[in-house]
Amino acid sequence: LETHYARGYIQRVITVTELRDRMQENPFRPFRIHTSDGKSYDITNHDKMFIKRNGVEIALDLDANSVAERFAKCVLLHITCIEDMAEARPA
Repeated sequence: LETHYARGYIQRVITVTELRDRMQENPFRPFRIHTSDGKSYDITNHDKMFIKRNGVEIALDLDANSVAERFAKCVLLHITCIEDMAEARPA
């Protein structure tokens, strides 16, 4: 857990270790990343996100073979939170 002090308040920073641990959970639990610009990205499997030193690259627009058409880059400082995605319940 890291904190940064900015404009008189404490901001929690998501760490590389936290993201890596989440990606390596077995079984994998899908989660959503929220960013400071209001966007969110669903991480539905361990192949959908690549962790770098100061950020992540998230695969977008996967085709039938799980090949990404494009990627979103996000710096760790701009990841505001990660949350579990609701699990699909059988009908």
